[in-house]
Amino acid sequence: MTRAEHLQWAKDRALEYIPRGDYQGAFTSFASDLGKHDELRDHVAIQLGLVLLIGGRLSTEREVRDFILGTG
Repeated sequence: MTRAEHLQWAKDRALEYIPRGDYQGAFTSFASDLGKHDELRDHVAIQLGLVLLIGGRLSTEREVRDFILGTG
């Protein structure tokens, strides 16, 4: 799978958690899946997302969706 394909796959899987209100699960899924690809293993979103999650900045549906999609 290419880098772009893997990144989209990780985003799609993470977004599945949002309708259930599992925002931490969405981030955890995203970070875990990024870590499964050699080119994405050290992606800045993993560390940044963790900081945002701990700081309470990934606590709403919009915040999590925007973060995962890179639109926030």
